[in-house]
Amino acid sequence: MAPMDRDSEADRTARVPFTTVLASVVGLWLCYFLLTTLRAHLLDIGFEHAILWRRALACLAGVAVTLGLWAVLRLFDQRPLWAKIVAALLLSVPVSIALAQTNRLVFQDMESRIFTRAATQRGMRVHHSPAGDILVDIPGGGLPDDLTGEVTGEVAGDGPPDPSGAAITISAGSLRSSPSQDFTELVFGRYFMMLAWSSLYLALLTGEKARAAERREGAYRRAAKAAELRSLRYQVNPHFLFNTLNSLSALVLTGRTQAAERMIQTISTFYRRSLADDPTSDVTLRQELELQRLYLDIEAVRFPQRLRAVYDLPPELEEACVPGMILQPLVENSVKHAVAPSTRQVTLTIAARTEYGRLVLSVSDDGTGPAPGGEAPRHGFGIGLANVRERLAARFGRDASVASGPVPGGYATHLRLPLVGANEWEQG
Repeated sequence: MAPMDRDSEADRTARVPFTTVLASVVGLWLCYFLLTTLRAHLLDIGFEHAILWRRALACLAGVAVTLGLWAVLRLFDQRPLWAKIVAALLLSVPVSIALAQTNRLVFQDMESRIFTRAATQRGMRVHHSPAGDILVDIPGGGLPDDLTGEVTGEVAGDGPPDPSGAAITISAGSLRSSPSQDFTELVFGRYFMMLAWSSLYLALLTGEKARAAERREGAYRRAAKAAELRSLRYQVNPHFLFNTLNSLSALVLTGRTQAAERMIQTISTFYRRSLADDPTSDVTLRQELELQRLYLDIEAVRFPQRLRAVYDLPPELEEACVPGMILQPLVENSVKHAVAPSTRQVTLTIAARTEYGRLVLSVSDDGTGPAPGGEAPRHGFGIGLANVRERLAARFGRDASVASGPVPGGYATHLRLPLVGANEWEQG
């Protein structure tokens, strides 16, 4: 599958979870409920309980209608951004009309009650006629300016309204100066609410796609690192096999059949243990030193008088984790450049210790060391050392380092890497 196809597949799977959508919708209408309740309290509209349950009913209907908007809007999740924006602008129109009509139906019986309360607070007496009109008794002989435009009926009798007092008739329809205007304003208010929520939903969707891209990038990065580690690990095994086969050939040519048989058995054990693990996985330090012990046992058959191996592994570090066969190139090079050319016994030491909370692994020998001057590494030693550096860099980044060079009486390489216990590594 091409990278573009993988990206498209990941985009198709990027969805805003329903729980997140539900939380955003409920949060929107809960905020609206609290703000309008606070507004009604500050304006002292009255009828708190009657209005409260109606407002709650209208908000519940709003939640249901908004979820319906989401059900349609999510069909555009994989479309371009401009298509999502156009869909939100157009779909919010019928949704806003439905919300406004729902609100109007829920609160329609409260209009006259609110008007009656407001008139009573001004000292007027309000009565309702069988025809649905509202009769207002205005004491004091004067029609308030804010009600003058609302009077469409007549004073008791056939004449025009009497400004000196008595009763006037106000049509029930005149309670709203312009019903269409009020409804339009309500629709626009709901429209912008739906646009605000749609913007929030698109932001959440963009966030989900960004997180999916991060996860996808992380998976690609881990896959690339694993491939790199495998490649570096596989560079070790063929090199080791080449050296051991040369050693075995030398034993056979010299007639040392028992030593060759013992070497074959040791090689078999070595490969059975080393190939059983994933090349990218870590092993305990105890397992790593056991593998190196097998290798040095193989080389001891070839150099029985010249190779002496020393292992210094504190018990508390046996379960520390290290990359598998990370010491192999270093041990091989010490045998090749210190033991093989020497005419005396060479001590090869593999040691582990802690230093400032970090694990330090050392491979050293008391061989002849580098060429005079001591500045350059042993001839041919750079390939194995480069392999170790690359593996540590791929595995730990800048948290690991390699230092190699001559020391008094020989040569040493020190690996410094994070100290991680086996149990801790498995949990991480």
